[in-house]
Amino acid sequence: MTERKKRIILGISGASGAAYARSLLEQLAGLGAETHLVVSRAGRLTAAYEMGEGFEYGPAHARYGINDVGAPIASGSFLTDGMVIAPCSVRTMSEIATGVTSTLLTRAADVCLKERRPLVLMVRETPFHLGHLRTMTQLAEMGAIIAPPLPALYAEPQTVEDIVRQSAARCLELLGFEPPETKRWGEDMGPVADDA
Repeated sequence: MTERKKRIILGISGASGAAYARSLLEQLAGLGAETHLVVSRAGRLTAAYEMGEGFEYGPAHARYGINDVGAPIASGSFLTDGMVIAPCSVRTMSEIATGVTSTLLTRAADVCLKERRPLVLMVRETPFHLGHLRTMTQLAEMGAIIAPPLPALYAEPQTVEDIVRQSAARCLELLGFEPPETKRWGEDMGPVADDA
């Protein structure tokens, strides 16, 4: 029996950060993963605003409509190795936390949680109010990984693209990949000598 490629679902919601999704797709392609893409209507609108009309996220093995609840990724019997939602809006995060899912995006995330598969949420919001924080706590207790895309300045990024790629690569590590783009503390830079 041949070993299948790692199969990852990428969900894109309407928060700011289309560049993270594009970087994830590019890096997943470079890592030889099979990608399954679902984009919300708000995600498409935000991407058009941020990246221009006609923007394409990048290569994916399968693309699904937001209301295609009969898609393979809506079922736990369809084997995947996890899901990342990038960017993840507060609305999407909140819907997943309640378990009352209304789209394929949130249904696929719910499936990952119930099947005990990794679910990484690149939540894009700031500042957080108490309701946001409680929702994140609830999701963490359910098994989700909350990973806001924060810049790793120790990696000495020279461009916005450097920041985006590092954040995306760190999310891929949470799904079991070893992206070559990741700059590592103690290997590629640091530690700093302490003279005290």
